[in-house]
Amino acid sequence: MRPSILQLYPVVALVVLAGATLWLERVTRGEDGAVRTEQRRDPDFIAEQTRLVSFGADGQQRYELLADRITNYPLSGITELDHPRLRYDSEGRELRITAKSGEIHEGGSEVLLSGDVRVHRAATVGSPAMSFASETLKVWPDDERAETSDPVILTQGKTTAHAGGLRSDNIFGTLDLLGGVTVLMPRTSRTPP
Repeated sequence: MRPSILQLYPVVALVVLAGATLWLERVTRGEDGAVRTEQRRDPDFIAEQTRLVSFGADGQQRYELLADRITNYPLSGITELDHPRLRYDSEGRELRITAKSGEIHEGGSEVLLSGDVRVHRAATVGSPAMSFASETLKVWPDDERAETSDPVILTQGKTTAHAGGLRSDNIFGTLDLLGGVTVLMPRTSRTPP
């Protein structure tokens, strides 16, 4: 007795399925033998003229981050910023940080700023305004810390300092200039008693 076509159908279907599986596995395998996975490299959102605000446990605004454009890439976990501006207002003393571009990492706990980074802290009674310029600056906004290993030029009042890098805590409450520091402090005239 010869098997009928209906009896051979399940066997033929399994052979076709096995062959298709082997073909698909070979097609998706890269030159090195590893299986390729296509990753989505497109952003999942883009926002224009954006303002992000962080509040403390007491409900007070801690800082705000403004950007001309924010582009989020979900696979890398990086959010790109065009012309970011970070502003702190601590005890009535404003600090502004600007740059050409930036990236947010670690879910917002780390911001890497690059391209003509400028920082300006407003003057208060007894303390002149302070500003500095560098090519990059890494900021931890929630921890109120910042650092760079690129050369910096810092100006406070009439004093100018050049250094190979900078580390700050409490966003310029304490400031360490790193590597090859030179400081130019103008003479003050003394009046005799």
